[in-house]
Amino acid sequence: MFYHVKELQYPAKPDRPDPLFAKQLQEVLGGQFGEISVTMQYLFQGWNVRMDGKYKDLLMDVGTEEIAHVEMLATMIARLLDDAPVGDLEEAAKDPVLGAIIGGMNPQHAIVSGLGAMPGDSVGNRWTADYIIASGNLLADFRANLNAESQGRLQVSRLYEMTSDRGVKDMLSFLIARDTMHQNMWLAAIEELEEKEGVVVPSTFPRNLEKQQVAYDFYNFSQGDESAEGRWAHGRSMDGCSNFRYVQNPPAYGGIPSLKPAPPYTFNTNFHIPPSLC
Repeated sequence: MFYHVKELQYPAKPDRPDPLFAKQLQEVLGGQFGEISVTMQYLFQGWNVRMDGKYKDLLMDVGTEEIAHVEMLATMIARLLDDAPVGDLEEAAKDPVLGAIIGGMNPQHAIVSGLGAMPGDSVGNRWTADYIIASGNLLADFRANLNAESQGRLQVSRLYEMTSDRGVKDMLSFLIARDTMHQNMWLAAIEELEEKEGVVVPSTFPRNLEKQQVAYDFYNFSQGDESAEGRWAHGRSMDGCSNFRYVQNPPAYGGIPSLKPAPPYTFNTNFHIPPSLC
């Protein structure tokens, strides 16, 4: 079960209202790599772990922390919307500074949520579970988690540079620091699993069933050959099972495809069937 403690994990109080920044801050709440996404991603991964132990506990710990981050951001957004001019906007907009702020405000913050946060991104797209990954394979999932934390920290860092509000910056600095920990955490967990399972996912698929002749070839599919200089194009493969091979001119293993005509009831374009003319 979950137990809610009324205190925030970290203060979420701006120096002043800022409806425009409230709109921008929605991205790291309800966007693809926002706090709602990582909350649901980690919790569903944790609930779906079919064994007890440290990995399930890790996912439940960090997933629950992300709920706290959702609450912090929702609180900050609501406070940024305090005293937003939602009455006679025409009169308010006579002040050019105020007009510029109002022009960028998300009107749904006034109309739909009553000056509160919403489960959506900075342009109004509603949060969707399509954003999350919970496959049941921990190595695959932890790599997805590392990407989520990397993208999330990147976006919060950009927002940090977009505001001069000291209270907002203070909260964002906390979130940036927690994302630093979470990236390190996932890297540590990935390293543990790779030592146990190897680096290729899934590790249990029989190697004799894959086309091993092409398993370590790098194909040059664009102009230039600078990619041949990369680690991925020469030397021992990362899984230690073979050597990388750079293929300058990739072969076409298949022939030219030819499909048989569709049946008449599909009414596809088919020059073998005479048209029905008047």
